[in-house]
Amino acid sequence: FRPGARFGPRGIRDISSLLRPYNRVLGVDPFTRLQVADLGDLRINPLDTLATLDAIKEQIAGIAAAGAIPLSVGGDHTIGLGTLRGVRAAHGRAVGLVQIDAHLDTWDSYFGSRYTHGTFLRRAVEEGLVDGGRSMQVGIRGPLFGPDDWVRNADLGFEVIPAEDVHDRPLSETAARIKGRLGGGPVYVTLDIDSVDPAFAPGTGTPEVGGLTSLQAIRLVQGLAGLNLVGMEIVEVAPAYDSGQVTALLAARLLHEFLSVIALSKP
Repeated sequence: FRPGARFGPRGIRDISSLLRPYNRVLGVDPFTRLQVADLGDLRINPLDTLATLDAIKEQIAGIAAAGAIPLSVGGDHTIGLGTLRGVRAAHGRAVGLVQIDAHLDTWDSYFGSRYTHGTFLRRAVEEGLVDGGRSMQVGIRGPLFGPDDWVRNADLGFEVIPAEDVHDRPLSETAARIKGRLGGGPVYVTLDIDSVDPAFAPGTGTPEVGGLTSLQAIRLVQGLAGLNLVGMEIVEVAPAYDSGQVTALLAARLLHEFLSVIALSKP
């Protein structure tokens, strides 16, 4: 809807200099428990989506095979197919998925294309990258093209926690549902910043009203502690539509929360 997510990684890097290392809520400094590196931008072909997905797969697979946990920053959500291919190649099995998002992203095609930010998750299931029976979509909201969108999404095996449920129930209950469904195996987390209400995160390509607050998004990530996390990503930050860098700042904070959750699993 609104282009410009290619500039998200740069915007997040810039504002991340504001962050301090110690996580007060989780009681951990991830940088004292983990070796953390910014490996820079991946080598991609911005004029060829399929070539870019192949390149992302190869590079993420190398990172994961080395024993590291990749935290990827987009870019639009199309990159999720490449990152999931890389994680699948490194770990040799389909992963459970936590998708924190406003949209299902399980259409078969979008404007005639099978490889877009709105179709990546269907391709991931078809390719055996994601186990739909061990996956959950959180924060889904807004209108659809029709009821078949919901039916086809359910056919892939996903359990959905709509944004309305997140608002109406304690976050601890949502976290418990996620852990109950995904515990016991490798888990990948994909977080679209449009899961957060545009009042808190205006800098994104496809905003949807009625979303999560910044604090709800942070608490959801904190609630993932204890899962076997093998990779994570944050996508769809578009700085051109941001206000005072608040969207990029939230994304940077969420990356720090991811690191903190991983650090809690380390001695």
